[in-house]
Amino acid sequence: MPSTAPRRILVTSALPYANGQIHIGHLVEYIQTDVWVRALRMHGHEVHYVGADDTHGTPIMLRAEKEGITPRQLIERVWQEHKRDFDSFGISFDNYYSTDSDENRVLSEQFYLALKQAGLIVERDVEQAYDPVREMFLPDRFVKGECPKCGAKDQYGDSCEVCGSTYAPTDLINPYSVVSGATPVRRTSTHHFFKLSDPRCEAFLRDWVAKLAQPEATNKMREWLGDAGDAQLSDWDISRDAPYFGFEIPGAPGKYFYVWLDAPVGYYASFKNLCDTRGLDFEEWVRPGSDTEQYHFIGKDILYFHTLFWPAMLEFSGHRTPTNVFAHGFLTVDGQKMSKSRGTFITAQSFIDTGLNPEWLRYYFAAKLNGSMEDIDLNFGDFIARVNSDLVGKYVNIASRAAGFLVKRFEGRIDDAAMAHPLLVQLRQAAPVVAGLYEQRDYSKALRQTMELADVVNSYVDTVKPWELAKDPARGAALHEACSVSLEAFRLLTLMLKPVLPSLAASVERFLAIAPLKWSDATTALSSRQPVNAYQHLMTRVDLKQVEALVAANRESLQATPGTSEAGGENATGAAKSAGADKAAKAGKAAKTAGAAGSGDEGDVTISIDDFSKIDLRIALIVDCKAVEGSDKLLQLTLDVGEEKTRNVFSGIKSAYQPEQLVGKLTVVVANLAPRKMKFGISEGMVLSAAGDEKVQPGLYLLEPHNGAKPGMRIR
Repeated sequence: MPSTAPRRILVTSALPYANGQIHIGHLVEYIQTDVWVRALRMHGHEVHYVGADDTHGTPIMLRAEKEGITPRQLIERVWQEHKRDFDSFGISFDNYYSTDSDENRVLSEQFYLALKQAGLIVERDVEQAYDPVREMFLPDRFVKGECPKCGAKDQYGDSCEVCGSTYAPTDLINPYSVVSGATPVRRTSTHHFFKLSDPRCEAFLRDWVAKLAQPEATNKMREWLGDAGDAQLSDWDISRDAPYFGFEIPGAPGKYFYVWLDAPVGYYASFKNLCDTRGLDFEEWVRPGSDTEQYHFIGKDILYFHTLFWPAMLEFSGHRTPTNVFAHGFLTVDGQKMSKSRGTFITAQSFIDTGLNPEWLRYYFAAKLNGSMEDIDLNFGDFIARVNSDLVGKYVNIASRAAGFLVKRFEGRIDDAAMAHPLLVQLRQAAPVVAGLYEQRDYSKALRQTMELADVVNSYVDTVKPWELAKDPARGAALHEACSVSLEAFRLLTLMLKPVLPSLAASVERFLAIAPLKWSDATTALSSRQPVNAYQHLMTRVDLKQVEALVAANRESLQATPGTSEAGGENATGAAKSAGADKAAKAGKAAKTAGAAGSGDEGDVTISIDDFSKIDLRIALIVDCKAVEGSDKLLQLTLDVGEEKTRNVFSGIKSAYQPEQLVGKLTVVVANLAPRKMKFGISEGMVLSAAGDEKVQPGLYLLEPHNGAKPGMRIR
């Protein structure tokens, strides 16, 4: 059972980066946090839920530059979009702010100076990758190349997605700048470090780890810490060189706080702004020894920052440490990673624009969350079935079966004597148990128990059959009791569902003419003194067509670029990463401009080095080739592009080659175009060939690298 003694609680969710839209993967976290916050507020606790956009860093600077606007213009626009999406899904922030604020600048400087005063800031010379074209040091994720451990191609400068190794960007083989495509050079710069390796930090963190509520998080943190006396923590680089969009470090011109320093401080900045607005004592909430509580909800991918860096920063800068950090898993859709090509990289706004009820998704996600770090899956078939069965078939159906009779026959007034019915006693006893499950973040169990109770209520309604009682005037008392018990049971079920379905609960409160429900209302009942209002429809069923429209709205176009002929371009890549699929589509256009077969004479078109760097050209080995039955132009190529599996590509070069001529040859493939579904199957790449003028020099000539090139090598 949860404690009902008054508590003061500060809650945050991770800050979304101001460089993209809110999608359903983000919403897992915000819905999880919001349900918890609402459940605690229903006890009467003082709960403040704050958030902000994470607005600093190189990606923001480069995107704004690309759009021809200032970084502040960009982050203001994105803030409006993010706030719109959170409001649409009922995320009840008390304050939604920005890390690019005066409060955050002042607090970040205070944190830094306090840590420096404690002897936990040091300066060291660091050798970094430097882009000689853009004249800037490159963040780890802006350098790519071959993994120094396993040789995998196109890996980021901090870790390999194939073998999982971590390394410095200077360790990459054949590195290149993601910004310009140029080969980086090594340059030395002075950086500022937070001494996480200091014995004081290690001792503090070993003690603090015991507070974590999730065993998975505790085990992971102990793994990072290593054995006592053999700490594995490295000092944390907290500075970046100009040009950089962020806060300049005091006393260090041209040096800026790394975004991961001022982002968590942004939690406090948002709360400081709220305190100033509401007249709260900010220092009382954040001082060491405060009786307030502080909780952070995050994804498991940023556990490192929130269980090591952030608590240590708080401890040694003179602030209270988090009461707990709650991490959740990732979201898959129909068992796979979200994908733009499949239409499952779904934005929050598209969900609203398609006409789906956001509380359907709140319910579905809550029904999957259990307080662990396990991944959850959005299965569309299960989504439709669960919402329609649970919310409409079991829950809303109770009110629709009883309210009409009560209003028509009894002026909407409850039978007070019926409020002691055993069924209602059972529901009242269950309410605090469900409330406790919400506080434990075991929403799936809370909703499962609630729906089991809904089954019991429906069984009662099926037994008493108010529609049959209504046919017999002599059984008016029995009808009155049946309708009264049904609506009171509906009220109690609504109480248990309110943290998940706040908008629907508000509609029920208006229908029943009652004050906003809180947990203590489990001990009260509807009264004949206040008649209920006429019933109005509360929720519709999910229609399969709505889900199909949602997927279609989010699916990247699989059509060939307009004007591309079968001979020159009926080829596209396989699964692009969801976060980069939009870049792949643009790269496809660049590839056509750069001279893909069949593109025509476009020699007068110029592109920048940035445009060219978007095209991922790879060496491919043709391991098999066959004619496509039913096509006069296409050959079906099976390509080895240095990946774990081969790619299937259709190419319109049948007039120039016999299939057996190509097997075993090397060629060049554009590897980052959007997938294309064709009549004969999915094409997963574009092989490049030269096409002569049909009148002067007809023919097609497949590009063939020199011997010694290997499948998967990147062309630049």
